[in-house]
Amino acid sequence: MTKDLKDLKAAALKYDPAFDDVPLLTAFGKGYVAEKIIALAEESRIPVVYDAALTEMLGKMNLGDDIPPELYAVVAQILVFVSQSDQAYAQRLGTLLK
Repeated sequence: MTKDLKDLKAAALKYDPAFDDVPLLTAFGKGYVAEKIIALAEESRIPVVYDAALTEMLGKMNLGDDIPPELYAVVAQILVFVSQSDQAYAQRLGTLLK
């Protein structure tokens, strides 16, 4: 994580295979807002993955946008990592990985 708060960026994605065709961008922020996004995720026991390049690309999107096809592979890798490290989260993702 960056040490300078003004350079900190964070994004949040939502994906529920029962309702969503692809993950959606639900939050993006810089500085203090990014710090709050991360803190809320941690408080809610939502896994946090640090990927500066992906966060930069997500920052160019609008909230509520579907993840574009060019980001499917990297987002899928993150979802696999998260599901392997957090069994409860994997259960919420349902059959995404099958």
